[in-house]
Amino acid sequence: MTMSSLKQYTDLFRQERVALDGNAPAALNAGRDRAMVFLTAAGSLPVKSDEGYEKTSIDEMFAPDYGVNVNRVNFPVNVAESFRCDVPNITTLLAVVVNDRFVPTTTLMKNLPEGVTVCSLRDADSALLGRWLGKTVESEDAALAFNSLLLQDGVFIHVAKGVKIPKAIQIVDIFSGQTPLLAPRRVLLVAEDGAEISVLKCDHTQTPGVEFASSEVIEIFAGEGAKVDWYDLEESSPATSRWCQFRCRQEAGSSLNICAATLTNGKTRNEYLIDVVGDHCETRLSGMAIGSGTQHIDNSSRLTHRSDRSNSDQLFKYVLDDNATGAFEGLIEVSRGARFNEAYQSNRNLLASTGARMHTKPQLLIYNDDVKCSHGATTGQLDSAALFYMRSRGIPLAEARKMLMQAFMVDVIEKIRLDSLRDRLRHLLELRFSGSCGDAACATCRNRADRQV
Repeated sequence: MTMSSLKQYTDLFRQERVALDGNAPAALNAGRDRAMVFLTAAGSLPVKSDEGYEKTSIDEMFAPDYGVNVNRVNFPVNVAESFRCDVPNITTLLAVVVNDRFVPTTTLMKNLPEGVTVCSLRDADSALLGRWLGKTVESEDAALAFNSLLLQDGVFIHVAKGVKIPKAIQIVDIFSGQTPLLAPRRVLLVAEDGAEISVLKCDHTQTPGVEFASSEVIEIFAGEGAKVDWYDLEESSPATSRWCQFRCRQEAGSSLNICAATLTNGKTRNEYLIDVVGDHCETRLSGMAIGSGTQHIDNSSRLTHRSDRSNSDQLFKYVLDDNATGAFEGLIEVSRGARFNEAYQSNRNLLASTGARMHTKPQLLIYNDDVKCSHGATTGQLDSAALFYMRSRGIPLAEARKMLMQAFMVDVIEKIRLDSLRDRLRHLLELRFSGSCGDAACATCRNRADRQV
């Protein structure tokens, strides 16, 4: 019987508990014992035989002997290396996470509006951390427990009541190092009543030949009438594994828009847990995944309507080539007594080669009749008639394929409410499909005014 990879991390926890606690705020230390109890009872990280993990074994993803930066060593990094793509500039307030260490830039600190806090978890207000950390979705699971066990820092974003941020906050996650490394990462975003914020998070790998793994938890609280946009772009390396969970809570009248794009990666598992607890909410969850080579991309969602008169819409699209594999499992749940909700879910997939594989499983769980809900999935290949027509008009086959694949992703891009980011993503897709942006160090951003770490 093969030993679970979890043991190396629980052993590390027991050996380094003093150092872990000594280098982290009290709010993070408070969750370690509960996480250890959960993981000990589970016995292993999720494997393919577990429900919801049919195509992705987290245990295998974290099986290499990754190091953990328990003693908070500062790794050297050239931030400018992660801003090389010559694409249109986006004006943002920039912060950097090097492996698992938060590094604010001087531009960020100088230009934050009044009522907005962006800092490390260790520097955050202890009362706010105690109130919100780990509380957005009231459930314990493997992703949260594993992250909480070894977490020592993260990013805290707080927007006070009624404050509207004119510029997007940008968080650039960078992996850098010469030995295999696991980085536990956490972002806690709290938008108080009536607040508005947009966040762009980008994942990059600066040393592509080194094996890296990230355990990420993104917690988002949208207060009454708040508006939160979250955009997540992954451009990592074939040697990078990512396990990321979004835990979101919406109060009455709030609007949440999450759009994720996996452009280059190794193995990725994204989980979305969204609780709509207030009436009259709007939820938009969309994602695109482009896989080639042996890339693996798995998206899983569970969106729960617990109140009345809200609407949600989910759209995930995949384009898979070569021997890439993809998976999507989505669940819409409408609780008893949650009336007059509208909820829709769609997964559409394009297989551009005979070696590509896609697993899809959309689901509905409805406990009353006063709703409008639908779900569906399609998987197909490039339209041969369209290809023939385009080639008959003198368009080379490679160009025709690229144009059809770009067109397939248009309605996901349109979910983005930042005009400049929509333009950027169109450009990045063109580069990705043409094969001219395969370098893992290539990123979605450049020309930053401040690249100091």
